[in-house]
Amino acid sequence: MKILFYGTKNYDEQFFEKLLPEFPDIKIKFIEANIHEETASLAKGYEAICAFVNADLGAPVIEELHQQGVKLILMRCAGYNNVDLKTAQKYDIKVLRVPGYSPEAVAEHAMALALTANRHTHKAYIKCRENNFTLSGLMGVNLYKKTAGIIGTGKIGQAMARICKGFGMRVIAYDLFPNKNLDFLEYVSLDELLATSDLISLHCPLTDETKHIINEKTIAQMKDGVILVNTSRGGLIKTEDLISGIRDHKFFAVGLDVYEEESDYVFEDLSESIMQTSLIQRLLSFPNVTMTSHQGFFTEEALTNIAETTMENAQAYINGDELKNEVLS
Repeated sequence: MKILFYGTKNYDEQFFEKLLPEFPDIKIKFIEANIHEETASLAKGYEAICAFVNADLGAPVIEELHQQGVKLILMRCAGYNNVDLKTAQKYDIKVLRVPGYSPEAVAEHAMALALTANRHTHKAYIKCRENNFTLSGLMGVNLYKKTAGIIGTGKIGQAMARICKGFGMRVIAYDLFPNKNLDFLEYVSLDELLATSDLISLHCPLTDETKHIINEKTIAQMKDGVILVNTSRGGLIKTEDLISGIRDHKFFAVGLDVYEEESDYVFEDLSESIMQTSLIQRLLSFPNVTMTSHQGFFTEEALTNIAETTMENAQAYINGDELKNEVLS
């Protein structure tokens, strides 16, 4: 099987290439260009393509992939909200993903964001580099004995809950499908979680039901001085409402690894470019906001797991085995 990998960086190639001897049936080509309508035709001659979380796999792109003979879409990530599953099913194109590459990688980054935004360590580092050792603007709050609210208790949410428990926090959670086997947290309604949490961390997928779950109404339900962290999907937060909440001093701190505008330029160096929209610049203008560039997954362990599972998914398709990581519409 020949697979065209879209939107790859050097680190992608490094982790996948070292696995190739274990998968002699698979041939790979890497290209830096991401997949969208203009680049989908590059898949001609390939039975499969591999894409990442920032790919455009809407109906027009999948239509073009079908025209080029593609039968398999491999997502080297957990999320698939950017894939038009109905169109893929229409053309019998299988979609496989990596459901759990390293829950701890993302959860640890979520806590890092919470701590950085809370204790202003990013600002302190810059101050010290400039020989400014004052403490002005650096005061934080203890997390010990506070309440952590976890929205979404899949593998990543569970890992974050354990971290919060280790900090001595009370952990509550909201999930449409509660896991009764988790004894280190307490399930509550979304209203109760919003009203009682000192730290809210988002770990749910982006669906029609969860889009903009953080909005003007839900922000108003939160405690004053809450810390909000999002390492899941940018669309979970209505950014304009978040900005209004920050301006109204609703949040003590906000940590974001994902945001609504990111899809067009995430993982790209645009330091010499003029941005066409202002949402991210407006967020960065606030002293209590910390942002990173969708790097929650970015550990050696996670990238190893992503490569291994992606290759195993492709091999299962080749062998006609059960596609345990298939995404269905």
